[in-house]
Amino acid sequence: MATRSRRRGAFIAAAVLAAGAGAAVLATSAQPGPSPARALGFSAQAAPAGWPHRELGNGTAVLSYPPTLRPIPGDTGTVSVAMRSSAGAYLLYLNATPRQGAETLRNWATFRVHLLREDDASSAHLDAAATGLTFRGGTGSCVIDDYVTRIGAHHYREIACLIQGQAAASVVVGTAPAPRWDQARPLLERAVAAYRIR
Repeated sequence: MATRSRRRGAFIAAAVLAAGAGAAVLATSAQPGPSPARALGFSAQAAPAGWPHRELGNGTAVLSYPPTLRPIPGDTGTVSVAMRSSAGAYLLYLNATPRQGAETLRNWATFRVHLLREDDASSAHLDAAATGLTFRGGTGSCVIDDYVTRIGAHHYREIACLIQGQAAASVVVGTAPAPRWDQARPLLERAVAAYRIR
């Protein structure tokens, strides 16, 4: 994606250095194992009571998020929230952005990894991907990937979903530093699962 807004959603790691859920996800491996839904660990559902929510600027989607995250400045029309350490480093990051590029539900997995490599990542690896996932108000394609930033060689993992609603499509991304992924994943998955599109 060529726009600044999309790069910000894809690469909060670069910003730090400078300053989504369907019912199933298919593992990239063809090996037999648990069902895709169990492997990913989440399915579309309403946000827990007490979670704040913010609407995209165009009114086509709503991002709900844990109260431990706080809104942060972002590009016009996007929603970004984060949890930071006392030193200001991002520990959890959620972003929702209207679709702005050539991404489709069908090409999402290759598009996302290509975007990471094209923009700010020295390497990017697809861990899991799926299409035809049911979201609240739409259908989506999701990936779980990991990447290393060119600047600082920071390792991040993310859940990134392109969701098509009746009115529009948007992307929701949940990111955390790779060493914190096991702790961060349930909360990020829960937020992606609660994403509502119109």
